[in-house]
Amino acid sequence: MPQRRTLRHPPALSPAPASRRSGQASCGWAGELSVKRQARLRANEGPAWGAGGALAAARTRRARWARRGEAGEAVGDAPSSLSFCLRGFCFSTAGGEMRRNYRRGKERRGWSSHKRSHQPPRQGRPSYNNRAQSLEEEEPQTPVNAGPSSNEDPSSSTSTQNCVAPELPGFYYDPEKNRYFRLLPGHNNHNPLTKDSIQHKAMECKRLRLLEEEEKQNQKTPRAGLNSSVLLQKRQLGSLSPTSYCRLVHELKVNCMQRRKIEIHSPDSSVAGTNNFKIIVADVACERIFTVNDVEHGGCKYGIINLSGLGKESLTVEMYDNLYFTNRKVNSVCWASLTHPDSHVLLCLMGIAETPGCASLLPASLFSSTNPGDRPGMLCSFKISTAWSCAWCLNPQADNCFSTGLTRRVLVTNVVTGHRQTFGTSSDVLAQQFATQTPVLYNGCRSGEIFSIDVRQRNRKGQSWKASRLFHGSAVTSIHLMQAEHYLMAADMAGKIKLWDLRTAKCVKQYKGHHNEYALLPLHVNEEEGLLIAVGQDCYTRIWSLQDTHLLRTIPSPHPSSKDAIPSVVFSSRLGGSRGVPGLLMAVKQDLYHFSYN
Repeated sequence: MPQRRTLRHPPALSPAPASRRSGQASCGWAGELSVKRQARLRANEGPAWGAGGALAAARTRRARWARRGEAGEAVGDAPSSLSFCLRGFCFSTAGGEMRRNYRRGKERRGWSSHKRSHQPPRQGRPSYNNRAQSLEEEEPQTPVNAGPSSNEDPSSSTSTQNCVAPELPGFYYDPEKNRYFRLLPGHNNHNPLTKDSIQHKAMECKRLRLLEEEEKQNQKTPRAGLNSSVLLQKRQLGSLSPTSYCRLVHELKVNCMQRRKIEIHSPDSSVAGTNNFKIIVADVACERIFTVNDVEHGGCKYGIINLSGLGKESLTVEMYDNLYFTNRKVNSVCWASLTHPDSHVLLCLMGIAETPGCASLLPASLFSSTNPGDRPGMLCSFKISTAWSCAWCLNPQADNCFSTGLTRRVLVTNVVTGHRQTFGTSSDVLAQQFATQTPVLYNGCRSGEIFSIDVRQRNRKGQSWKASRLFHGSAVTSIHLMQAEHYLMAADMAGKIKLWDLRTAKCVKQYKGHHNEYALLPLHVNEEEGLLIAVGQDCYTRIWSLQDTHLLRTIPSPHPSSKDAIPSVVFSSRLGGSRGVPGLLMAVKQDLYHFSYN
């Protein structure tokens, strides 16, 4: 049989003297019950006594102590410490102070035969330091997740509202309306509130704000504490080398560029301003740009714009007479020097249905009928499968040759003889460029690999013909070989731009801030000015310093950002020829803009 426990009165709760026992019978009984209750709770037994008696005993005993203190009586028989339990909480009074300690796990137990309603768990351990505060004045605590009450300090409620709202899956929090809205999958015509529409709205607000700052000429300097007066002072003191001084001056000019719209004069007035620009590519002298425009009902239209009329005061350019239309998509374009520098244009067209793709070599004189002295050059076309990229070779050892990057192979073709060389790869070739000092072709693949080919060697089985290999973490969209041909710049679909040392096959610099996820976006490097320019998928044009990878300027697009409105740019120190103006040429939608830093 289980042993019966014997409860003893602690010294602090011993019975009072006989002279006062009659008036303290209820208090002593309540104290005894409270001790029994503590023993039962410590033994993890259910509560057998109600809490009303313990509460009444506490009130009576506290009132008696207060009267004795006011009358100046001795309180030797009063306990210096009292402990009892009430509703699963342990109370103790020591030195006139009452502390309530939370007994974990007890509030979920039933206190009587009836069930209690559900209450949220109480957080923290409140303390009662005020001697005059009684138990009957205590109020239920406000749950942690409840809203601010009317008695709270308004500053606390304001700070709560200013906190970042937590993200809920499938919902969007609008800080202006201070509420959540349900999100639906994209491409929903009935409810425009989708994740894509929310991101587009935020990007549009940012673009308009940046355009407003540019119009007010509130651009920040590219480097803290850098201005024209500081540069002149450092130059006079001899603390800057001529090279560093010129580079910093170019950076200041880039930051002060202003956007101006260019008028395009065309013999056919119905052509100008009707089709969106897709690609613009400048020749070596920057006197002409080859343009590819998307047509609304499908296909492309391409032609040449003469930049000779672009000057400091005049902002007009002239489009050549003849424009050509194709129902196929143009994937890649480059200038070719067959009979003389930039005499032809090389286009790679995609195949549609039963029509195969092709690489067309078109003479530049074909687009102009106003100059009778120009003779039509060599016109040829080669049937190929889908071509992702193309490049023309300027090295004399591989004269009159061009390459096309196809699906898992590289095709090198001699225009005069028609001889072809095929090199098999493990991935699609998205970017290509020939070296000028050696007949070596550099290729960037969808797998992230960059490799070089010496076109003088014959076809080999396998991939033993790869001279050098570099690796990116994502698909390579553009490559640019520097003038000394010791370094290679490459960009990928993860938005990373890296500068590689070809001698050590290591990345030496990385330019941060570029944004790309799926588009084939080119890089523009101007070593004379020491600048790197790239257009991101977010339609922002960013300019970096080549030397220290510092982001100098971010130019927003004049039109709302979209997939079909990504700008195409050309940067040169002499737009329009040797006597031209320096700056940036931007084609977006149907408009052409000039950013001059002269």
